[in-house]
Amino acid sequence: MLEIDHLTVAYGDAVAVWDVSLVMGERELVTVVGPNGAGKTTLINALAGLLPIRAGTLRFDGVDLGRLPSHRFCRHGIALVPEGRRVFGGMTVEENLEIGCYASAARAHRPQSLERVYGLFPILRERRRQLAGSLSGGEQQMLAIGRALMARPRLLLLDEPSLGLAPVIADHVFEVVAAIHGDGVAVLLVEQNVAQALAIAARAYVLEQGRIVAEGAARELAQDARIREAYLGQQC
Repeated sequence: MLEIDHLTVAYGDAVAVWDVSLVMGERELVTVVGPNGAGKTTLINALAGLLPIRAGTLRFDGVDLGRLPSHRFCRHGIALVPEGRRVFGGMTVEENLEIGCYASAARAHRPQSLERVYGLFPILRERRRQLAGSLSGGEQQMLAIGRALMARPRLLLLDEPSLGLAPVIADHVFEVVAAIHGDGVAVLLVEQNVAQALAIAARAYVLEQGRIVAEGAARELAQDARIREAYLGQQC
C-alpha cells in the first residue's frame, strides 16, 4: 500500500530525515516512535505532501506521490491529523467536520460520515453548534480526528495524537485509533508515548536523529532491552 524508499527530507540545507525506508500493507496499523526532535513530524508531513522530498521515492498503491501536488494526496485516500490539532477555532464543530469532506467523492457520503464520527465521539454531537475554539484540548483532538475521517481515508496519518492530553483522555484517543483501524482503515501513528503506541500497533519503526535505527513487530520491540530502557524507563 505505502512504500517509502530511501526518503530524505530537508529544510533548506538542514536535513531532518535521512534515507528512511518504510512499508505498510493494506489495513495495517504501524507506528513510528522516537524522542522529541527525531524527525517524526517531518516524516509524516512529507507523507501528507506538506513538505517536499529531497531524495528517494514515496508511493501509494503504486502511484508516485512525489510527483503530485499536495492537494492530490487527499484524493488518493490519505488524510492527516496534524500535531497540535489545528482546528478552526472561529468555526463550529460541524463546520470543521464539513471541511474534511470538501472533495466530491467524500461529500457524497457526508451523512454517513457524520454519523460515524458522532458514533466515535458522542461529545462532538452535543457540541456540534459550539465554536471549536471553546472546546477542551481533548475535544479538539477528537474533532481533528473526526475531520480527517470525513475524507473517508484509506490511510490515516496521526501526528502525536496524545500530546498535551490528560492520561485518561489519551487512553480514550488510543482506543478510538484502534477502533478506526478495526473498521479497515490503515493507520500510521507517530507518537512519543512509546508504550501506548507499541501496545496497539502491529509493527513499529524507531526513528532517532532522522534515521530508522530499529524496526520489527511492535510486541518484540516492546521487549527489546534497549528500547525498554531508552523509551519505557525500565532498566534491563
